[in-house]
Amino acid sequence: MNPISHPTTNTIVHTEQIDVKKLWDDALVTIELSITPANFKTWFRDTHIVSLEDGTITLGVPSVFVRDWVADKFQSMILKILRDLTPHVRSIEYTVVQRSDKRKESSKSLTVNAALPLEEYYINKSDNLNPKYIFNTFVVGPFNALAHAAAKTVSEKPGISYNPLFIYGKTGHGKTHLIQAVGNHLKRAGKKVFYVTSERFTVDYFNSLQNGTANNFKDKYRQYDVLIMDDVQFLANKEKTQEELFHLFNALHDNNKQIVFSSDIHPALLSGLEERLQSRFAQGMIVDIPAPDLESRGAILRAKAAQNGITLIDEVIDHLAQTIEGNIRELEGALNTIMCQSQLLGRPLSLEEVKVIIKNSTRPRKTLAVSDVVDKIARYYEVDPASIYEKTRRKEIVKPRQLIMFILREDFQVSYPAIGQKLGGRDHTTVIHSCEKIKNELKDNEELEEEITQIRLLLK
Repeated sequence: MNPISHPTTNTIVHTEQIDVKKLWDDALVTIELSITPANFKTWFRDTHIVSLEDGTITLGVPSVFVRDWVADKFQSMILKILRDLTPHVRSIEYTVVQRSDKRKESSKSLTVNAALPLEEYYINKSDNLNPKYIFNTFVVGPFNALAHAAAKTVSEKPGISYNPLFIYGKTGHGKTHLIQAVGNHLKRAGKKVFYVTSERFTVDYFNSLQNGTANNFKDKYRQYDVLIMDDVQFLANKEKTQEELFHLFNALHDNNKQIVFSSDIHPALLSGLEERLQSRFAQGMIVDIPAPDLESRGAILRAKAAQNGITLIDEVIDHLAQTIEGNIRELEGALNTIMCQSQLLGRPLSLEEVKVIIKNSTRPRKTLAVSDVVDKIARYYEVDPASIYEKTRRKEIVKPRQLIMFILREDFQVSYPAIGQKLGGRDHTTVIHSCEKIKNELKDNEELEEEITQIRLLLK
């Protein structure tokens, strides 16, 4: 057993007492919220903690290229997040682990000691704003011009114009980037800003009730000049939370404090939401961000490529814009894949090479509702779709449910919390466990791999 001596308290902590699997799962949740979904999927999907000894985390990664990229771009953020979770981490060692048998490639390890803190790498917990989400990196096109103009107006005249500002649109259309850009702009102007998801707001509220600190909760949220709440659709049927938000809204609005909301659909169509709260949402400006048009997809690709310092020929950009008709996250995912190959080869890719990459990585488009995915996979395994949502551990139900979580995560990039909420109100850690279980089984289970291939064909 290797003990760690805490540098300030001299308390001896045994590393074996720390569950490294849970530690990394918790870290991944924070990492996912700190970077774009495309970057998260590209660089962190096949990572895991190999060991924690004498304050050094050994992080397993799938390739030398991923090792070098993660160490260069994300090392400070990872170390900061791990240190927030446990004070006994001093450094990170990256090691390449083969996917087939998880054997270490002994000559391919890298130890990193990062200076902390580096503000540009992580979210400030005092306001939850991602410093990368600013107006300068938001690509404006015909599809989002109105939403962008409204957000800019609010950032220049908070509490006066468009209060509240309500932006809605499907996942991956840029809502979070835009509403956080408002927050970052007003933060630099000296305003006290706070960004929170509706799910986090709900958890904070019920924790305050259980702990007898409801007044502290109220005081906390009423102190801000700008409140930004993401994904308010998750407030559906949460009557007590809606009531608290209603009173908070009135308190902020009466004092000319700016309020910004986002949702995946128009507030008038949010089922399970009180009418008085819907009327408050409609007081200001409601604007949608639809899917990007062809011209905008091309502009987004050019901007993202420039931000990442890679070169794409016009033919490649045109092909990607015409082929990938989904959301911005899908564009970023394709761009990351091309970037990896380009870096490995040391040159820009040809159009034919890009076509092969896109063809091999094509997944079903996100045109299905979660209920459709549940229905198709449940019927594939000949179980009642309604049983997927139930609190049951029957073997014939557990496997389809875990596969549904895996498909929603891997193919449709639905967040862990959202999957849990959609599938019967389960905790995000349950979803993470299910996804990891399927990933691990896929390494040596050809039958399961074939089943998932058939399911993906059903979903196309």
